[in-house]
Amino acid sequence: MNILIAGAGPAGLYLAYLLKRQDARHQIRIVEQNPPDSTFGFGVVFSDRALDFLRDDDEETHALIVPAMQRWTDLSLVHRGQRITIDGVGFAAIGRLRLLQLLQQRLASVGVEPQYCQTLGDAAALAGHDLVVAADGANSFVRRMHEAAFGTVIEPLANRFVWYGTTQPFDTLTQTFVATGYGCMNAHHYPYAPGMSTFIIECDPATWQRAGFEHMDEDATRKRLEQAFDETLGGRPLIANKSIWRQFPKVRNAHWSAGHCVLVGDALRTAHFSIGSGTRLAFEDVIALAKAMREHSADVPAALQAYEAARRPVVDKLVDAANRSADWYEHFVEHMQLEPWALAWSYIQRSGRVDSDKLRQVSPRFVAGYEAWAADNRR
Repeated sequence: MNILIAGAGPAGLYLAYLLKRQDARHQIRIVEQNPPDSTFGFGVVFSDRALDFLRDDDEETHALIVPAMQRWTDLSLVHRGQRITIDGVGFAAIGRLRLLQLLQQRLASVGVEPQYCQTLGDAAALAGHDLVVAADGANSFVRRMHEAAFGTVIEPLANRFVWYGTTQPFDTLTQTFVATGYGCMNAHHYPYAPGMSTFIIECDPATWQRAGFEHMDEDATRKRLEQAFDETLGGRPLIANKSIWRQFPKVRNAHWSAGHCVLVGDALRTAHFSIGSGTRLAFEDVIALAKAMREHSADVPAALQAYEAARRPVVDKLVDAANRSADWYEHFVEHMQLEPWALAWSYIQRSGRVDSDKLRQVSPRFVAGYEAWAADNRR
């Protein structure tokens, strides 16, 4: 089968590996517009189960990636100078570039070499293939060529965010809320490699405008943010990498395939970074697509229908949780009016996936602390 994969991010690389491993006769071409060592952002975060979903079918890839990950067992929230620990909510993280390098190794083991620094110029570039996979992210070229057929809807959130790294070490994924002279800001920060952490800063539109970020260059923006989070950063600098203000795009598609073209990962739908599931969703998309191709090898339309039927219920549930989380962050300035314990309680239940009974089982120390605070405030 002649297969074109647009995008050499985690989804595109891993799908190419899976398809070639399944059938060495596949002719697979991966086209990526960036160099092989180019990447946006710093760390990629997963839930505490990390890549356990790979273990059963792909022990070698699991064993290659997992040792390179940083792991922790708690979540922290800092508000008004008070640090609250939410126990039992663990995560794992890895540098995005390191993850790409390891997946490139796996792909090389089956004899496929991505074509870097190349673009797909127009719709004609998609012709002549049995299957075209859009693994080219939220701004997918493949999706744009068939936008009406996919039923694409893109809605930008109001808040602005910017992605940095720092050498300041952190023990856990932490949410730090600060009030500045020009408004409220929030930082999502976590370790992803020895001596390196991701540091994502978010603010509402009013704060963004009052701070003058619209008219600042990247260097002035970075310096102002270093001042705002000086205590959290321990006086260390922020490290930029294409670090410009963005609005998170909520991408969704009514149809997952159009003819011989199919969507995976962020090209298909985006999940807000506050939920920590985007890369995992992309991995699971391509695992399901590869399985459908194996089971319907002679019938691409049937394979694409099977892929969507298997994945859509799971994806819809997770994206709904991500959207609830995104909505909570869209109003985080209002939530900052709460006391630290009340803010932490609101935060941990923002996605609707964790009720009080489950939280009591998973995070007994946190629940006990919250209940003690609540009891004191009822007196």
